[in-house]
Amino acid sequence: MAAVDADQAQLLRLLAKVAQQDRRAFETLYRQVSGRMFGLCLKLAGQQELAEEALQDAFVRIWHHAGEYHQERGAPLSWMLSIARYRTLDLIRARKVRQGRGDADLDGLADDGPGPMDRSLMMSGASALSGCLEELSESQRDSILLSYYRCLTHEELAVAMATPIGTVKSWIRRGLMALKRCLER
Repeated sequence: MAAVDADQAQLLRLLAKVAQQDRRAFETLYRQVSGRMFGLCLKLAGQQELAEEALQDAFVRIWHHAGEYHQERGAPLSWMLSIARYRTLDLIRARKVRQGRGDADLDGLADDGPGPMDRSLMMSGASALSGCLEELSESQRDSILLSYYRCLTHEELAVAMATPIGTVKSWIRRGLMALKRCLER
């Protein structure tokens, strides 16, 4: 168990250095995990050439997006394996389409859920939105959240908040404008 923790800690350090564009750390990371990643790619693709392409693409993505990895989302190796998996599946689909065949063979492999990149982008967007929501007044924040997450109409909001409908509409409009400005920073 301690060896696993040490391996994870080392991968975390390497990813942090890769995020700073450290080429030596990237080489070390590649040497440590490329075998496992290639094995996964080969198992999914069933072709060495396709597996090699997927592995290369996965490492390019890791190089460019290492700074988006966050430990609370899982182990670094799992994150990297997910990138390799999704890239392999994408390449398989692209080849099937180019060859004029459908995705029938991939139904068992397909995962329509968000990939690691999508999750990372969603998390960064969600944290930015949360921060911007905190900057709004309580009335603006409550009216926006009730409107969008509870799907309340302006009339229902006015009743729920015991406020004139014109005021509720103003809170929402001004709050959305403030959110837009905040998110564009």
